[in-house]
Amino acid sequence: MNSRFANRHPSGRVIHQQGEPEAPQPVFRNANDRYGHDVLIADPLRKSPAKQVPAAVGLLLEDVETGFVGEVIRVSKVAGKWQMVLEDANFKQRSYPLGPGFWIEGKPVVVIEPQNTTVPSRNASQQPITRTPRLVAGKRVTASGSLYVEHKARVARPSRIWVEGKHDAELISKIWGEDLAFEGIMIEELYGADHLIEILTVFNPSNDHRAGVLLDHMVCGSKEFKIAAKAMKFPGVLVLGHPYVDVWQAIKPRTIGIKEWPEVPRGEDIKIGTLARLGWPHQDAEDIGLGWKRILDSVHSYTDLEPALLGRMEELIDFVSAGL
Repeated sequence: MNSRFANRHPSGRVIHQQGEPEAPQPVFRNANDRYGHDVLIADPLRKSPAKQVPAAVGLLLEDVETGFVGEVIRVSKVAGKWQMVLEDANFKQRSYPLGPGFWIEGKPVVVIEPQNTTVPSRNASQQPITRTPRLVAGKRVTASGSLYVEHKARVARPSRIWVEGKHDAELISKIWGEDLAFEGIMIEELYGADHLIEILTVFNPSNDHRAGVLLDHMVCGSKEFKIAAKAMKFPGVLVLGHPYVDVWQAIKPRTIGIKEWPEVPRGEDIKIGTLARLGWPHQDAEDIGLGWKRILDSVHSYTDLEPALLGRMEELIDFVSAGL
């Protein structure tokens, strides 16, 4: 007999060493309880202490009660209480108070207030990420290749740089984070080039507070090219772009060990199509996120990026910094 079942009765009950079935434990019920005892008491997840997890943008959570699965896109205080907004793969959003009632990969967690109270949001300005400088020829340089300068944290200045989406912002922050932090410039997301004119109208740029914009697929005749032409009519605005359909392709293919980026037919989602042709998981938003993380983790410095992106970003940083 398999040793794992040596002390188990055919009914499933554990057998005592003497060979007698263990006596069932009595269940005490309230006489006024018309529904009986709590059936969830036997739930093994109830017996495992829930891990405390600080709320953070990018955290993937499942609401136990409804089954809603989404990524945290915003954490903020509302009427003095911490709340977070989750967004699912279909861009549907729901708000929740922090606390218990969530799962991460099938395990219960208690979402607690963020450790850093200045929480970034996918709908608001994000402070650039700073990273440890590297030593090159005996000198400390940043990931962008510029000389590293010790400086105190600066208050964000009014000028901004906008990019199309989350992946653009993360890539730029990884390479130019130190440069942007030194200048006090923050990166914001457009959530698509279609929102650019509306955002600029609200921002009301001028030569004193400038707007630098980086767009994907900036080739003559493209939708982005036409939007850029309208945006450049605003004072204090510079719109530049790279020729790639998605910022993923601005990363040199060798960085992830391929000869070239796969061609994805027009009309097919560029990210899903790319992952599929690479042979990576590509079924849902989580697969896309994991694929992007794998790509981004392979990027370490400006040498991993195409010149078409490098030159445009350096020009945008110079432009917005000149207006400070």
